[in-house]
Amino acid sequence: MLSRRSFLWASGGVTAMTALPAAAKRALATTPELVASAHPVQLLPSGYPETSIWGYGAQTSGPEIRVKQGARISRRFVNQLPQASSVHWHGLRAENAMDGVSGLTQEAVSPGNSFDYDLAAEDAGTFWYHSHNRSAEQVARGLYGALIVDEPTPPDVDRDVTLMLDDWRVDPKTGQITQDFGASHDLSHGGRLGNFISTNGEATYRLPVRRHERLRLRIVNAANARLFTLGLQGLDGWLMAYDGMPVTSPEPVPETFTLGPGQRVDLFVDVIAEDGVEALLGRIDQSKGYVQAIFPVSGSSSANRRLVPAPLPLNRAPDMTDLAEAATLRLEMSGGAMGSMREAIWNGYSRKAGELMENGQFWAFNGLVGMTETPLARLSLGQVARMTVVNDTVFPHAMHLHGMHFRVLAQDGTPGPLRDTLLTLRGESYEIVFAADNPGRWAFHCHMLSHAASGMMTWIEVTA
Repeated sequence: MLSRRSFLWASGGVTAMTALPAAAKRALATTPELVASAHPVQLLPSGYPETSIWGYGAQTSGPEIRVKQGARISRRFVNQLPQASSVHWHGLRAENAMDGVSGLTQEAVSPGNSFDYDLAAEDAGTFWYHSHNRSAEQVARGLYGALIVDEPTPPDVDRDVTLMLDDWRVDPKTGQITQDFGASHDLSHGGRLGNFISTNGEATYRLPVRRHERLRLRIVNAANARLFTLGLQGLDGWLMAYDGMPVTSPEPVPETFTLGPGQRVDLFVDVIAEDGVEALLGRIDQSKGYVQAIFPVSGSSSANRRLVPAPLPLNRAPDMTDLAEAATLRLEMSGGAMGSMREAIWNGYSRKAGELMENGQFWAFNGLVGMTETPLARLSLGQVARMTVVNDTVFPHAMHLHGMHFRVLAQDGTPGPLRDTLLTLRGESYEIVFAADNPGRWAFHCHMLSHAASGMMTWIEVTA
């Protein structure tokens, strides 16, 4: 049965449809579809059973959506799943109604129904899209894909390569994803960690390359909770962008770098390994080294390496240099196993920690558990905000801000590069600054998706 709200929502859609001119109706009829469905894939190596995943196509991760900067992304989302779902366009400064957060910016799309997304690709960079309804389960089942917005003028690279990093929790006997999406240990500890780690859906991702070839590596952490600490071997180059936002000057790739869930980096790397050698993207887990991607070297593209690359064109960035009049905000994380949270407010009432845990709620922001009727902050359009983010827990959290980008302030007040996801480790405190330049209701949550499902969700309202 439709609620009054959903009936009004549906009625508005029907009315708008009948009022459209013929050309607009034809455009809607030809909108590409993004279909979410269950399908089998050979996720595990050959010899293991196929795995039934949920995805946006027949492959392991959704089809890469690629457009030019300034274009519009139009997709008709068709839900063929047994659960309601929605699509979030992670990192895009989209119109609020297109942000895809069920319960905040739209109603979740019920099984058998569809929703038309149409949003502007204002920024060039590396983004991704994923489910934003029951995300801790649906993303873990495979509902995500890469979203690339190309610069108007292509940069000087030989190849542009997207690497989607993920981990899956799979029963090796049956090949199936385990169904323990609400396991208390995951909710209250570090989140859902998988036992099978993949790059672009493959256990051993290989890409043949040539010596001195220059690659653009777009690396996306699509995992539910895993931190990927990465390093290069036989590759050398520069860090060009964080979370899709270019840096002002290319930075040498450090010996190791870490991506929290939802974070991305763009690297320009030259193949420096000799002919016949394998260059590597490596991963460090608990002080042990593993191979994440292999680049077998055969032949040479040139006798010498290129010069240092020019910076990528900067995306629009609001002025955030004058912080004297900035709104002052605070977000303090508490809870989790071994945490000090004794009680918090949930659904409008103060609850003891034991009662919260019995209901699968383990985390709080400023003493509040989960989404509330009132936002963390109400900001006027264009207002600058300065927020202190405190991780008073023993676990890492990757805080993702929808609709806007922020800068992390150094101890001397110097602003860092634009980002949309902040990785905080236990006991850490950061100051971030952002301009409320996009009107609407914007989610702000931990991208350890089990944490978001068990309390670490809030929102910010920007009023025109």
